[in-house]
Amino acid sequence: MFKTVENDVWAFDCEWVPDPLAGRLVYGLDEALPPREVFERMWKKGGATEEEPRPYLKTNLCRVVSIAAVVRTEKAGTVNLRLVALPKDVSDAAQCDEAKIVGRFLEQVGKTRPQLVGFNSQGADLRILVQRAVILGLVQRDFAKRPNKPWEGPDYFARASDHNVDLKEILGGFGKTTPSLHEMAVQCGIPGKMGVAGDQVVDLWLAGEHQKIVAYNERDALTTYLLWLRMAHFCGFFDVSKYAIERKRVRDLLETESKTPARAHLTAYLAEWDRLEAAIATRSGQL
Repeated sequence: MFKTVENDVWAFDCEWVPDPLAGRLVYGLDEALPPREVFERMWKKGGATEEEPRPYLKTNLCRVVSIAAVVRTEKAGTVNLRLVALPKDVSDAAQCDEAKIVGRFLEQVGKTRPQLVGFNSQGADLRILVQRAVILGLVQRDFAKRPNKPWEGPDYFARASDHNVDLKEILGGFGKTTPSLHEMAVQCGIPGKMGVAGDQVVDLWLAGEHQKIVAYNERDALTTYLLWLRMAHFCGFFDVSKYAIERKRVRDLLETESKTPARAHLTAYLAEWDRLEAAIATRSGQL
């Protein structure tokens, strides 16, 4: 498990799609090929089969299209909770630029030095951010800085670092002992995947549905945060009453944010949360 709950916690999630330029450069594909056909070639090179036509591609061959995070800040006993996402405005092409998305996130992490929380962040989310930052030629000195000794400051690259808490790594093991975020979440009464699966993000991107990608990304960040709260409760960082208060903060955040047009999708997230909790409450003692 994790040893601490820091004053700054960012539960984050990234969304990415195959990068057409990567496919053309790595596999020597014709520049005139449209993105969809480039993706098909990339999946084929990645081991596509009839049963799995879209295999998981190496992260370095993909481009980051969205990053979302639930940011918990505690100062002098006061807790503030925010939901943030990049790009903030999908209609602004400059904000949708991958270098801007990756660079902005890593820059803020470097300045703030929060405790990062993710689901498969060690194996994927943080890895792709570093890989793509190098490919894009970004400079992220503050983020990349490592302490000489573990107790001298945050280290996002150490495997056992409490500043990169990977819930999947903590909960998982080998083979079928490793749960998915959806599997863990819904059994805890937390919304999991709702209408969109990870492999459908590429279709949304090709269709220009960037706002739907951000919405999906935000829901995954919220689910990751709620699962982290549950695990922090398990570890004893929040007793029963404090855990209830922390969950209420998330509900208040959802109710407030769902009133804005760009985050109307959070109304459905709240409804699903209520449905799952009711289902778990009524099944108590039943087979």
